[in-house]
Amino acid sequence: MKSTLLLSFSDYQPQAKALAMVCGIPHDTIQLHRFPDGESQLTLPVNLAETVIVCRSLDEPNNKLVELMLTARSLRQHGVKRIILVAPYLCYMRQDKAFHPGEVVSQTIVGHFLADLFDAVITVDSHLHRISKLSEAIPLEYAINLTATQPMADFIEAHFTNPLLLGPDGESEQWVKEIATHFGFDYAVAHKQRLGDHNVVVTLPENDYARRNIIIVDDVASTGKTLLEAAKQLTPYQPASVSVLVSHALFIDDAIEQLTNAGVKHIYSCDSIPHQTNSVSLANILAKALQDVLQQ
Repeated sequence: MKSTLLLSFSDYQPQAKALAMVCGIPHDTIQLHRFPDGESQLTLPVNLAETVIVCRSLDEPNNKLVELMLTARSLRQHGVKRIILVAPYLCYMRQDKAFHPGEVVSQTIVGHFLADLFDAVITVDSHLHRISKLSEAIPLEYAINLTATQPMADFIEAHFTNPLLLGPDGESEQWVKEIATHFGFDYAVAHKQRLGDHNVVVTLPENDYARRNIIIVDDVASTGKTLLEAAKQLTPYQPASVSVLVSHALFIDDAIEQLTNAGVKHIYSCDSIPHQTNSVSLANILAKALQDVLQQ
């Protein structure tokens, strides 16, 4: 039996292959068939290893969580000693508190579910607000929440002149500041008031936005409404350009079209979720964390 093997599903195969290549680990694919009634049939490779890394991003998570369970339990049955999950986008982390009576706190429930299946979990820029460490949600010694700030800063440095980074809300301040610190970029942070899932008000701080290449940076873009409102607020200042750069590109429905219509020139994202905007590879930071875990 080989010592280490990295497995992926077809929906995240290019990124998984890149990760395996950086790590120097063999890669193989889990075959997936979905029956008409929605059940999943999985076929694992015949030749496994003592340590198996499962690489899959958990956007559109409900089917994927069941398929991860089937995968991990089957790997154990086949004698795999150690199973590591690399999920560059981690689902169900936003609901970390019951805001109304009866609400289910999904963060810890899904976190314990993953901890029962895997020996380590590695993710990127997980949506953590009221906890400081991923291990508070996923009770494992190696529950690792990486940040994409370095590769995002490298991308900005390579593609923009005189950039000004804009965080769209107060929660983004520490994250935007860290990206800016890598190369000494200017940055500002807007104030956001959320009025509902699809309705937000964004207020810009005082700054010299005119003739600047402004990059609105955020961790997750789902409906894109916060990014959209920030872009609209910038228009009167006549910046040289407005771009968007996010860690996780969901961009539901017509979010891309609305951003483009609002004057956003470029939309970029990390490749944590396969998307047409993918521009920043996470393979190197994921590989370093994975190699550190493998050496333990």
